[in-house]
Amino acid sequence: MQVRDAVEADAGRLAELTDAPGDVMRNLIHDRTVRVAELDDEIVGFVSFDARERTVHITQIEGSTDACSRLLEEPMSFATSENMAVELLVPESNDTVRTAVADAGFERDGTGPTFDGTPTVRFRYES
Repeated sequence: MQVRDAVEADAGRLAELTDAPGDVMRNLIHDRTVRVAELDDEIVGFVSFDARERTVHITQIEGSTDACSRLLEEPMSFATSENMAVELLVPESNDTVRTAVADAGFERDGTGPTFDGTPTVRFRYES
């Protein structure tokens, strides 16, 4: 599995992975740091993140457990080099991401907000 920076041409595939409109994904690519995971030249997952104050915030992550595990290394590596923490919200029902996050060493840090009726869990990683 290879990880690279997302480019605008990836927006369609990211939209497929998230059921979001393509223009939303294009904006995400322009507004955040976005990395994609590729396997056999196909995008199998992505992570978007940004840094504010002393924390890297993962704004979205999609893919298989293996892809998510590999993609989490990107914001975690950045955070470690900058002596920052990493935080993300995970829908309670998303076992794939929760497993990858737990395996990567994130700790549950309480409940998060509810989005469109879906409760979330807050996770934090201290580098």
